[in-house]
Amino acid sequence: MIPRLAAVRHIDVPTVRDPRGCLSVLEGGRQLPFQVARVFYMHGMTADRGGHAHPDTEQCVIAVAGSLRLDLTDGLASVSHVLDDPTRGLYVPPMVFIDIRDLSPDAVCLVLASTIYEPARVIRTLAAYLEAAAAP
Repeated sequence: MIPRLAAVRHIDVPTVRDPRGCLSVLEGGRQLPFQVARVFYMHGMTADRGGHAHPDTEQCVIAVAGSLRLDLTDGLASVSHVLDDPTRGLYVPPMVFIDIRDLSPDAVCLVLASTIYEPARVIRTLAAYLEAAAAP
């Protein structure tokens, strides 16, 4: 197995602040190590999310409001990251299993992804993920 968690890293979101407020910008190929093909956000969440992996999708996850915890595993190790700052995202490479937990009531989770969503390509259980991650 390849230690994929080594590629997980924080991405600082360039932010301009002035008396009117803040403007934050991310650009594919600049701050993001991929071109963005899909943008989605989750809000009004009342239960944990995630519980899946994307074999070929790079992602940047940002808590644009509130806070949440990302629990990540690559089958060799696990790590948790609390996201609670809209000027800091987390880069998640392909083939990392993601669970989203400890959502604050006001949490809004923004995800920038490198691929278009294909439901058949998602690995939806940890058992299936561990089997796929162990494959040569």
